[in-house]
Amino acid sequence: MPPAPARADDAVSSLHRAVVDGDGTTARRVLAEAGEEVHELLLSALARAAGREGTGALATELLVEELDAAGTVRRMVGASLLDGSAVDDVSQDVLISVAESLPSFRGGSKLSTWVHSIVRRRVADHLRRQRASAPLPEEEAHPAARMSSMIATRATVQEALAQLPELYREPVVLRDVDGLPYADVAERLGRPLGTVKAQIARGRAMVAARIQAPERAPGDRS
Repeated sequence: MPPAPARADDAVSSLHRAVVDGDGTTARRVLAEAGEEVHELLLSALARAAGREGTGALATELLVEELDAAGTVRRMVGASLLDGSAVDDVSQDVLISVAESLPSFRGGSKLSTWVHSIVRRRVADHLRRQRASAPLPEEEAHPAARMSSMIATRATVQEALAQLPELYREPVVLRDVDGLPYADVAERLGRPLGTVKAQIARGRAMVAARIQAPERAPGDRS
């Protein structure tokens, strides 16, 4: 059954106001209270807001959180890969690619359809790397490895890292700048290992969005 138009419009309007106001708490409440069909509309609204000056950072943060926390990306990746051990890595690659590509989202299709197209490309890239007999250059390495390397070595990226919410900045710095294993990061921060892995994946995606959006030419380069 499609969502009631008034209810859906009210939710989208409330989310938009919260994002414009920089009110992440209210935005997260609107997302949490939305039904499944309305939730899809809200994610599409976030994707459009992510490409606008003034709302991009918070909209990207919220969208990456939602896609990851709801397991949307993992389900899509898991349905395409026989190798279950690769799902985490490819899912992180997808989150980074989504964040980098958000300025190109125009709403011509459902957000889930758009995300699935990125999943297909990242799965294909993973399979191609598995078949490669020689190491690939950095620009062809999987997005999570590329982003980790950039965070550790490039000043412009570290400027973007410094703007992250502390919740994500701390684990990303410990992992990608200090080089600690995931387990040590979790112990240092007193957080569950799975939580730390998710926060690092989201943090990397947000850094990618901050450094890629200003450089992007029109069109989807995901």
